[in-house]
Amino acid sequence: MSDETAAIDAIAMEIFSNRLLSITEEMGNHLVRSSFSPNIKERRDCSVALFDARGRLVAQAAHIPIHLGSLLGAVEAVLKTYPIDTLRPGDAFVCNDAYLAGGTHLPDISIVTPVFAEGRVRFFTACLGHHADVGGAVPGSISPSAASIFEEGIRIPATRIATAGQLEEGILRLISENTREPEDRTLDLKVQIAVNESGARAVEALIRRMGIAGAERAVDDLLAYTTRRLQNRITRLRPGRYGFTSWMDDDGMGGPRVPIVAAVTVRGDRLHLDMTGTGPQSRGGFNVMPSGVLATVGYAVKALLDPGLLPNNGLFAAIDLTVPEGTILNPRFPGAVGARTTTCQKLAGAIFGAFQAILPESEAMASSHDVLAGMVFSGRAKRRQGTYVYLETVGGGIGARGDGDGMDGAHVHITNSLNMPVEAVENEYPLRVEEYALVPDSGGAGRYRGGLAIAREVRILEDGTTFSGRADSFVTRAEGAMGGLGGANCRVIRNHGTNRAEIMDPKQRLLQLAAGETIRMETPGAGGFGPPQDRAIAALARDLEDGKVSAARAAPDYGPDLLAAALGLKATRP
Repeated sequence: MSDETAAIDAIAMEIFSNRLLSITEEMGNHLVRSSFSPNIKERRDCSVALFDARGRLVAQAAHIPIHLGSLLGAVEAVLKTYPIDTLRPGDAFVCNDAYLAGGTHLPDISIVTPVFAEGRVRFFTACLGHHADVGGAVPGSISPSAASIFEEGIRIPATRIATAGQLEEGILRLISENTREPEDRTLDLKVQIAVNESGARAVEALIRRMGIAGAERAVDDLLAYTTRRLQNRITRLRPGRYGFTSWMDDDGMGGPRVPIVAAVTVRGDRLHLDMTGTGPQSRGGFNVMPSGVLATVGYAVKALLDPGLLPNNGLFAAIDLTVPEGTILNPRFPGAVGARTTTCQKLAGAIFGAFQAILPESEAMASSHDVLAGMVFSGRAKRRQGTYVYLETVGGGIGARGDGDGMDGAHVHITNSLNMPVEAVENEYPLRVEEYALVPDSGGAGRYRGGLAIAREVRILEDGTTFSGRADSFVTRAEGAMGGLGGANCRVIRNHGTNRAEIMDPKQRLLQLAAGETIRMETPGAGGFGPPQDRAIAALARDLEDGKVSAARAAPDYGPDLLAAALGLKATRP
């Protein structure tokens, strides 16, 4: 450890870190409360962060891990495109493109704002909103079968959208008019610019209180401490190389399963993650840019080794990555990237799987649902002229752990958005939510049961409505661990419960629907942990009583003797 690192004042650093986090959390609150589109104001599909003048992440609010990839790329793109000495107070920059601006997919539009002190750029505030539509071939701008990024919407390189405090109205209109909901895009982008300005004022106040030299020294201390803390955690792991492969059904265009490989090497105080062996570049929209891979790896390492680790650039200093070019995790231009989140989820699952052999059994877990199941409905707007785009992502089961059942019905890994409340859906759109419930028997059996999936069923109220879906695990499924069984598959059911019911792959593009029809999405369940016959009788009895597991399913999974004992215990309860 260097003398500089050894001299860190831990108390002062903790206070400084919490000041930065409070700034980002307040920025996030402003973004959610002030936005106009339901996807940001209701589902909170947005993130904020602070960077220093060198483009290093200093603090990120507890929002959505995958967004860090786009924010890192955005700040890097601004620094690369605009010399730092040409920036002026009141400037703001917009970007979203995966190849031109380090983004992860086009609906995530970033705004980056320089923060000045003593006449120089010292920090950047940055925020990102997932805009429900940015143009392209399908409403929502995400299609698993998109053949290139040119089908996915407007591509925005790092571009000045405000100059010395003056909004560039032409740039704003150019972006907004290339989408299906131009009014929402215009208003939300203005909100993002204002949120960054409020964050910049808070950072400027902090600098005045600490002095610029003190603030910059505190940033260096913070990043160094984060690196050393992670390195200390790594040194306690068993050295060696550990691998795991998760699988995608296909690459968005059909065909064979696609492997997502993660090999983790523990050597001294460093981790090396090698994705060699991962499947080729997707012909559809499931490709992930390196910025998204980095964000996914950072999330996984933090979650597995030290959840309390500070969210900053110091996390990455102890990690080496190998991601071969031309794979689904490092595509060549102009590969489509819209549906990248499910690939990131599978990558996170592969990393978690590799750590099953590294961590103590009590800290390991089975595979979670590891997709991002998305539903997009579009049609004639209910309250205004033009088109609406309703985007929903639906959670699923979380993997059972070595010391407990998996959580039912939640987002997992690199997504962290809320659901759209039923009242908001029915108020905003010509749709009715018929059911929103857990799916019985969807969690893998085991000593500890995997988390249950979610079913969300929507009824169409107007002709001419389209549905597009994206997910995976219609063929593959979440794997159990240590003898646990796998979770249930993902599927879309058209007109569920009628004589016209049709079970479909969740990858759908512009399915035309008439008034009265329904679409039901059932997300995947998670894997169980440990042999099913080792499950506690009381735990199985509770699952039977709660309707989470049926007797018909429990008989083959847990065995007739354990089922009989659980039914007997259930019968004796008041």
